Amino acid sequence: MTLTKEIMEIFPEDIASVLKRTDPNDIRGTQEIRIRANKPLMIVKSDGDFFIRINGGITHNSDYAYIVEIQDIERIMQRMTNYSLYSFEDELRNGYLTLKGGHRVGIVGRTVLSNEGIRTLKNISALNIRIAREIKGCSDEVVKKIYSDGIKHTLIISPPGCGKTTLLRDIIRNLSDGNNKLNIKGYRIGVVDERGEIAACHQGIPQLDVGLRTDVLDACPKTLGIYMLLRSMGPEIIAVDEIGGLDDAKALHDALKAGVKIIATAHAGTFDEIKVRTGFKEMIENNFFEVIIVLNNKRGPGTIEKIIKLT
Repeated sequence: MTLTKEIMEIFPEDIASVLKRTDPNDIRGTQEIRIRANKPLMIVKSDGDFFIRINGGITHNSDYAYIVEIQDIERIMQRMTNYSLYSFEDELRNGYLTLKGGHRVGIVGRTVLSNEGIRTLKNISALNIRIAREIKGCSDEVVKKIYSDGIKHTLIISPPGCGKTTLLRDIIRNLSDGNNKLNIKGYRIGVVDERGEIAACHQGIPQLDVGLRTDVLDACPKTLGIYMLLRSMGPEIIAVDEIGGLDDAKALHDALKAGVKIIATAHAGTFDEIKVRTGFKEMIENNFFEVIIVLNNKRGPGTIEKIIKLT
């Protein structure tokens, strides 16, 4: 993947220039751009970390790399927030901003605390620009296998970095749009996107394709969001990312009682690991889920290790 206009336009001239001088083949496949004060400008690809040379190109030798200055970070923050950090305090307190195109920028610096917790961040010292990835069609086989005869309550589990959010997003798209080839009608779907990783909303508008019949609550806690969707949007399906704990279990249980189907993800290496964890143990014992999809990274992100049917 090459760097898009939405990413390039946030960089000050010096950084933009070295990236433009870098061979597109060297940039292709970039997953993250790491920007740290007084450290080399770095890109992260599937085959490792690379520094950007002062004169363009990539290298493993930091001696020849472009060194980021604090002023670079300040200028990037100004551009990302339209020169109004104050208006983005809600996002900053969560430690990230979302750009047009769905690219997510992680932010670290000094936290400013209040009685309610983190109020904002200041003295920003590092940024992590995560390149948005959506792989349309990656869920086709799963959707055909699991949902062609009706929607099942589904839990997708995997360790971090194995593609569960990417798979969840494409399942949502497929079920929301409908797919005649897969014998799927279109469903009304409500998404509680607490961390902004499913739909990647920018100013409230999804930047990634989550389907024609999908409504998104962005940056909303899962338990609150589930109840809000039930009260106001009449979803047939509710989708959430990275559930866990008893509060989530209660909210999901109430959604099930309302006749809504649930599709969710969770961090875990195996089904045996998750079924003894507090919250999940109760959900599984009470038949919250009909299907468990287990992912790994053996053949790249999104590799389906197994599909477990519980009912």
